[in-house]
Amino acid sequence: MKLRLRLALTAVAVTVPAVFALVQVEHSVRRRTTDEVIIASTLSQMQSGGRERCEATPETWMVRSRPPQRPPWEREGLPDGNGGPLSGTVAPNEPSGNGPASGGPRPGDEGPPRPGARGPLGRRLPPVSLYPFDGQFVSRNPQAPALDDDLRKGVQDDGVGVRRYSKADGALVQDLLLRMPWDGGPCEYVLARRVEPAESPEVGLPPLYVWGVPTLILLSAMVVALGPVVQRLRRLTDEVRASSGSRYEQPVTVNGTDEIAELARAFQQARAEIQAQMAHQQAREQTLRDFLANTTHDVMTPLTVLQGHLAAMQQRMRAGEPLESGLMLSAMSEAHYMASLVHNLGAAARLEAGAPQVQHAPVDLNALVSRVLGRHQPIARPQRIALESGVPATQTWVMGDETLLEQAVSNVVLNSIRYGREDGHVAVVLETTRQQTFHLRVIDDGPGISEEERSRILERRFRGNVARTREPQGQGLGLHIVHNVVELHGWKMTLAPSEYGGLEVTFTGPLMSPPA
Repeated sequence: MKLRLRLALTAVAVTVPAVFALVQVEHSVRRRTTDEVIIASTLSQMQSGGRERCEATPETWMVRSRPPQRPPWEREGLPDGNGGPLSGTVAPNEPSGNGPASGGPRPGDEGPPRPGARGPLGRRLPPVSLYPFDGQFVSRNPQAPALDDDLRKGVQDDGVGVRRYSKADGALVQDLLLRMPWDGGPCEYVLARRVEPAESPEVGLPPLYVWGVPTLILLSAMVVALGPVVQRLRRLTDEVRASSGSRYEQPVTVNGTDEIAELARAFQQARAEIQAQMAHQQAREQTLRDFLANTTHDVMTPLTVLQGHLAAMQQRMRAGEPLESGLMLSAMSEAHYMASLVHNLGAAARLEAGAPQVQHAPVDLNALVSRVLGRHQPIARPQRIALESGVPATQTWVMGDETLLEQAVSNVVLNSIRYGREDGHVAVVLETTRQQTFHLRVIDDGPGISEEERSRILERRFRGNVARTREPQGQGLGLHIVHNVVELHGWKMTLAPSEYGGLEVTFTGPLMSPPA
């Protein structure tokens, strides 16, 4: 359902009950006012001579009185709703109740309005008929209607009994039984009866042109006023669809300060979040593709070499020949290299995926150094490279991702072993300061790296001349990962020539209090 139609139906659903409620209130007020006027008029008429005439001839007394106050249009001689002038005369062939049977007219009395006379907006002015009753609720006038229990109970309780009912022709009959301010006699009670025709506003709704036209104007104004709102919503819908079709590259226009502008701003914020999520997803997909490409390219070479070594070893075993130690060491080196390669590729994928993949927790650097050296002993021993360490007597705690930190230290130690000289040394020294910082140094006595290469050694896929010469299958990923891990943890990393002629790599960062 369209918004304009829905709002129009909502307006109708609100307006129609409101109109009926107002009509009911107006009817209630009109009836209450009419009752009060009839009561006051009847009491005034009975106290100003009506009682004497009623008690003189109770068998024939019945008054059909005029309204208590003639309408302005009747007093001023204005035309009625039928186009004819109103007068205060009795209609032809209509018993007025002012003849001899009713005690005769008083000076200044005027006859009731003509039957069928109408006021403004078709309002009828029906006459009121009065009938006498004694204390037993019996009337001597045979034309008097019978009284029911509601009227009797009401007049006994409140002094006025009120009853309304409808005739078969749709007319509304209103009976008011009044107790007079005297006791006894045939006129102790007076019944005032008023009959509203079926077409009277008192019976049904007012004429259609009274309430229908304003209601129609109101609804039309609401529908017209909704036009700009619907147009802005349609324009916003088109812009959101266009933005979605352009993979959220096209922005959503925000104009104004109303609720529609707030909705547009919400779409704009959602668009920015979607773009960020799409960029993150694309980065992760690219990372996965790079990981697969790197794994396929970098693992195949050492795996092929390892397969060749294992095949040669198998042939020697079948021939009963002794295994060469060099062949065994070469196979172990290739297996160690593949394990390091897979760890580096996994670390690179985690780093490129972003901070959510990094888990920070307390890390004991003493234990980390011990594990790294123990893992690299088998690869250092065949090259006669001595691995040494120096750590504080107490545990050294830092906050970080233990897996990434261990991989970073392992990469530096592995490079020192791989590119060091035979019968050389690699030392890992951990120191703390009074400023609650630590210095983790990896020192070797290998050939070292030139100053020009040190400025680029941390770039991904960059390898120095010595590294390319001695390890042609290397991937140039290790120190790049180390650099990213250090930056991610907010540490500092420096590369400098060592005092023993090789390279010294230093990690510096803040300490943390020992965990509970």
